[in-house]
Amino acid sequence: MKKKKTIFIILGVLVLGFAIWYFGIRKKELVVKLDTEKPTIGYISENVTATGRVEPMDTVMVGSQVSGNISKIYVDFNSTVKKGQLLAELDKTLFQASVDQFKGSLANAQSLIVFQKGNFHRQSELYKLGAISKADYDNALYTYNSAITSANSIKAQLVSAQKNLSLASIYSPIDGTVLARSISEGQTVAASFNTPTLFSIAKDLTKMQVEAAVDEADVGDLKIGERATFTVDAFLDDTFKGDIQEIRLRPSIASNVVTYTTIIKTDNSDQKLKPGMTANITIFAKEVNNALLVPAKALKFMPDTTLKNYQLVWVNKARKPSAPTEGYVWLKMGDHKLEQKKIQVGINNNTQVEILGGITKNDLVVVGSKVAGGGAAAGAAASSPFMPARRSGSSNRPR
Repeated sequence: MKKKKTIFIILGVLVLGFAIWYFGIRKKELVVKLDTEKPTIGYISENVTATGRVEPMDTVMVGSQVSGNISKIYVDFNSTVKKGQLLAELDKTLFQASVDQFKGSLANAQSLIVFQKGNFHRQSELYKLGAISKADYDNALYTYNSAITSANSIKAQLVSAQKNLSLASIYSPIDGTVLARSISEGQTVAASFNTPTLFSIAKDLTKMQVEAAVDEADVGDLKIGERATFTVDAFLDDTFKGDIQEIRLRPSIASNVVTYTTIIKTDNSDQKLKPGMTANITIFAKEVNNALLVPAKALKFMPDTTLKNYQLVWVNKARKPSAPTEGYVWLKMGDHKLEQKKIQVGINNNTQVEILGGITKNDLVVVGSKVAGGGAAAGAAASSPFMPARRSGSSNRPR
């Protein structure tokens, strides 16, 4: 009986040891599941992002060419004005007095011309008769010509005085809207060394432009005519559209960051956009419709030791493309076979990649692998969310 009990104890220990080994110590065989996708047909773009300011297409600074006191102002901020409309007037008292003075001087000079002309004709007749000398004749001619010259000089001064009088009235040079008024009635305007700005007038607020500051790393991808969208803080739910009109060559440098001003024209018929608004801009540097697309992570996938049950057919084990337009993906050819394929790539926005050749839409592309019941297997090569991307884009056409 005791012997039988000993045998049962030994058997129990063996069963317990086997259970511990099987469920705890034994190395479990990993079951790896491949994530695969077929290429899709869709839209892809490579985008450039920037910030900028909304400004009128054309703004005119209206100034004064003469000095004086502002006597009248006829417009204010936001006033709509027409070309030739009177905006303000300077005190014209001194200008009018100068005009009157030169008019009197000119009348006197013209009377002198008449007198000297008659005197010259008399002296000329006497000279022909030999009654006066050649010196007297020359003196009469000189006096007559001098009177004419003096009258012409006074006439020019009168024109200048009349021009200054007309400049005392400030007129609008364009049709537009007054954005700024920097003067008040009674204020003195001094135009001795430079022209003071009195008004700022925007030509047409129904057509605006965005002055985008584009980084030097991105400006090489831009071309005139490419479309752009932007938002402003005042209307976060609205997306405004525009096109690149100009890429200015003059750089702007701030804190060692070089940017280039890119002008984007946009329609503002609804008058929502106001001058000076901050715009968050997306420029579509490259766009393709009906492109063959695969997830960008498919190009990063590399088989590892967890896929020992698969037959691997290599094209390039080094996996180093010889050109930026080349890449490699893995296709699942059967239940236990993976084949590496060399592809030609186009736009890569870090989410999807445009395929130009090498595979078809019927191929099954491996984009990653997972251990059954666990996370991603080694070699899935997921990108870090903390690494900033140079481009931002979406595989869906923005609205």
